[in-house]
Amino acid sequence: MPTSFNPAEAPWRAGLRGARANLAPGLVLQLLALLIVVAYYQHAPSQRAINALAHLHERAGVMFGIVSTGLCGGVIPFLYLRCRRATRDRFTLAGGATLIAFWAYKGLEVDLWYRFLAFVVGSGNEVGTVVTKMALDQFVYCPVFAVPVTVVVYEWIETRFRGTVLLADMRQGQWYRRRVLPVLLSNLGVWVPAVCIIYALPTPLQLPLQNLVLCFFTLLLATISARPTARR
Repeated sequence: MPTSFNPAEAPWRAGLRGARANLAPGLVLQLLALLIVVAYYQHAPSQRAINALAHLHERAGVMFGIVSTGLCGGVIPFLYLRCRRATRDRFTLAGGATLIAFWAYKGLEVDLWYRFLAFVVGSGNEVGTVVTKMALDQFVYCPVFAVPVTVVVYEWIETRFRGTVLLADMRQGQWYRRRVLPVLLSNLGVWVPAVCIIYALPTPLQLPLQNLVLCFFTLLLATISARPTARR
């Protein structure tokens, strides 16, 4: 979920401000993810419980990602935003439905991305494998495709689906620098360590852990960027 930035602010400064806001909650998220990975490899009962989730993922196939990511990235954050007075008007019901549909699609996309990386790079948890996957994820997939698309969708929803407003913003020039770069910079501190932890797990468990981090991350960003939707 993109954080709100002042378009007049330098992208690196906006990104740094967002990174500072994300720092403490991000460390909590990373610690939680790390504890899950340590429990998986060091605690047999935890490993059996976590493997049950992996078996469910394997049986359900891509539908697992669609449902779980739609829930963690869309349904839960939307309900949270609707329950808070400061953000109650941020998304209409139509906006919330679009948000849920978007994250359901993202579940399919991310699941296929993780499978692709396992096929191309390998499915082991060696340092080289994990670092290579992290680099492709955070410095290729995210800046080229994932984050720009997410920013477009959130801006489109928050303008009440007024495509002309979104297009006008893009036509002002330097859209990527103004809108996407601050989000990328602010998120790196959370997601670089998080995806390293995620890629340390077997492939069927990577999406469930990503969903957990995503859910808490979208909730904390909703809190950090809490504001009523501007009327445009």
